[in-house]
Amino acid sequence: MSDSRYAKNAGAVFSLKYHVVWCPKYRRKVLTPPVDGRLKALLAEIAGEHGMTLHAVEVMPDHVHLFVEAAPTWGVTEIVNRFKGKTSRILRQEFRTLRTRLPTLWSRSYFAATVGAVSEATIRRYIEAQKGT
Repeated sequence: MSDSRYAKNAGAVFSLKYHVVWCPKYRRKVLTPPVDGRLKALLAEIAGEHGMTLHAVEVMPDHVHLFVEAAPTWGVTEIVNRFKGKTSRILRQEFRTLRTRLPTLWSRSYFAATVGAVSEATIRRYIEAQKGT
């Protein structure tokens, strides 16, 4: 299985991609230049440190969108916490206004959805077709 759509490790072949969105505390519009550029750089750095792939990143003034791929050893909560934890710490150190306007940089919540090349309907049909084989 040498299809480039899939990654592999010692025990699995996988394609685990997530669309993740989170917001600053109180949905404040604090992710503007130069904070947004620094945030994008940090997200890329964190992904590289943990062997994740960022397929797309968009930083809006009041929220962040990531399209990230990770190994099956990473849970979604763990992925999000890696990104939110380090970016909060570094951005609050580097940009004083983030400390004065917010008690913490990020809200505790986030949105996550899986993203795949095969639709849910296709998977359902495939599994149901296995009954006859």
